[in-house]
Amino acid sequence: MTETKRLAGVIGGMGPDATVDFMAKVIAHTPAGRDQDHVRMLVDHNPHVPNRQAAILGGGDDPGPALASMAAGLEAAGADFLVMPCNTAHVFHKAIIAATGIPLISIIDETVAAIGRRKPDATVVGILATDGCLRAEIYQQTFLDSGLSSVLPTDGELEDLMGLITRIKAGDRDDDIVDGMSQLALALVDRGAQLIVAACTEIPLVLDDNRLSVPLISSTDVLARKTVALARCDDALPG
Repeated sequence: MTETKRLAGVIGGMGPDATVDFMAKVIAHTPAGRDQDHVRMLVDHNPHVPNRQAAILGGGDDPGPALASMAAGLEAAGADFLVMPCNTAHVFHKAIIAATGIPLISIIDETVAAIGRRKPDATVVGILATDGCLRAEIYQQTFLDSGLSSVLPTDGELEDLMGLITRIKAGDRDDDIVDGMSQLALALVDRGAQLIVAACTEIPLVLDDNRLSVPLISSTDVLARKTVALARCDDALPG
């Protein structure tokens, strides 16, 4: 069995449950018959990073310095590459890149690549993401560059989505949250989405393929699979 050769550095805590879910998915996707076959991860679980939405929408502290400090600490501790299971935090990726000399694996790029594998004929993608992530257009622009168009929540739907995400972050998994998230996804399908991207790592905590009539791409799951492939040296590190 292939031995783990690379050390993954995880910039986490945004939010806490989403980071734990990411780590659980790394374990689940690792072919292992013993403890020693699993991926070694260094995790900086820091829920005190300034609010990403507030920084993007105006009035909030810049999370870039905190993210850069976490990344540099993981590199100094021996990480060979970095992953960050928070989509919105990738708006501040330049601060991380400037502070380190190891690759940051983009959850955005990996999720877009996964669309081509899951549904190569898709041309219209529905995006469920935070208001900050959508305002920054990091997914929409990447989709455009890949020849894909986006279907986004309306203002009212986005308000509902943010309310659900806030409740999930508080540990709430009630059925009404599951139903509400499903209805938001199905509204995008009704407006032409051929698949849905869960572009916030809280969303896969309550939403899965079984609730939808189209494929769901979980950004958490995509990043976890890539982390395993890189850590096991099945994939090459980006230059």
